[in-house]
Amino acid sequence: MGGSVRAALAGKAAALLALVWMFAVTVAVPGDASAQSSVRPPEAPSAGAPAVPGAPRIPDAEPFEPEPDAGALVPLGGFSDAELWNRLRRGEQFSVSIPDDKAAVLVQDAGISWEETRAAGSDLKTYGAYALGGILALLILFYLVRGRIRIDHGKSGAKIRRFTGIERFAHWTMAVSFIILALTGLNLLYGRELLIPLLGKEAYASITQTGKLLHNTVAFAFMLGIVLAFVMWVLHNIPNRTDLKWIAQGGGLLVKGKHPPAKKFNFGQKIIFWSVVVLGVSISLSGLSLMFPYELPMFAKTFAVLNMVGFELQTDLTAIQEMQYAQLWHSIIAFAFIVIIIAHIYIGSVGMEGAFDAMGSGEVDVNWAEEHHSLWVEEVRAKERAPYGSGGSAPGASSGASSPTPAE
Repeated sequence: MGGSVRAALAGKAAALLALVWMFAVTVAVPGDASAQSSVRPPEAPSAGAPAVPGAPRIPDAEPFEPEPDAGALVPLGGFSDAELWNRLRRGEQFSVSIPDDKAAVLVQDAGISWEETRAAGSDLKTYGAYALGGILALLILFYLVRGRIRIDHGKSGAKIRRFTGIERFAHWTMAVSFIILALTGLNLLYGRELLIPLLGKEAYASITQTGKLLHNTVAFAFMLGIVLAFVMWVLHNIPNRTDLKWIAQGGGLLVKGKHPPAKKFNFGQKIIFWSVVVLGVSISLSGLSLMFPYELPMFAKTFAVLNMVGFELQTDLTAIQEMQYAQLWHSIIAFAFIVIIIAHIYIGSVGMEGAFDAMGSGEVDVNWAEEHHSLWVEEVRAKERAPYGSGGSAPGASSGASSPTPAE
């Protein structure tokens, strides 16, 4: 009896094992939907990988478009996975159940283009270097041809106040902070290629880390200087008819003895002022967007406005794309800014005799002032000649200038 029971149980166990084996074979048959509906990416995961460490990835020549299955009722598990990954590679943002919406972008091929802008030999680095080298070459050529712009009548020995203490504070706040920002920013872009071979990786890492902290801190001093300069000088920098005479005579920069009339700021200085204001505001906004990631998106709305006047720009930008555009724009504006300031530094120092005194001591030689800002000198003297209490300033009052005084 016991033997027959054991034989029956053994037979049932064998039948059960046979059923399990047949089920496993059926599931493993190629072409079945359950075998292809995996969450793994398509084959060849190394496609697009850089050949050399540090080089940008290579984007696909064309987006992967799988062939649709001809069978109307054939399961599309494999096609669905491929299409999902194709959408992910395009940077499409999906929905997530966590608070961080940025996690909804898993893969972004557009990041390859951003990487290329910072790679060695990229357009940004190449044309940026051309711009910096070009302005230096032009200024050297101008100096060799024109020479230093001298005071035609020589120094008189009398001084007139050009800028007050608060005006010079605003100027030097901008100037010093801008130089720090320019040097640390250029290091982030070119330092890897230029400094690592000279100093080594550890020294470069220390310099760059310190530079990054300086860059983010000094930026606020730069923005303060822009605000102060705008408030104090905007009324003096509004274009007027006098600027046309200055333009017609080339500002007197090309011909010796030519000194077109000008008020407190001539047309060339007005160009510098508005360039500093416009570029300064733009680079400050993009800089704040980079300092506070994903908190200050600007480009989608800006592109939408531009599209209203004929542009065709993408407006459905992800948070990551906003940051990439901010970094690229920040770099482009920085190059334009540096080029303009290099020219400004030249004309305010070695390029023109007596010009540095304006922001150095705040007082300039009377002959220099009469040659380059004759209308402004007349305004200053008219105010000082006006009777006290009838709209004029008392002699020695802080009106932005003082009567000529003998030099010490």
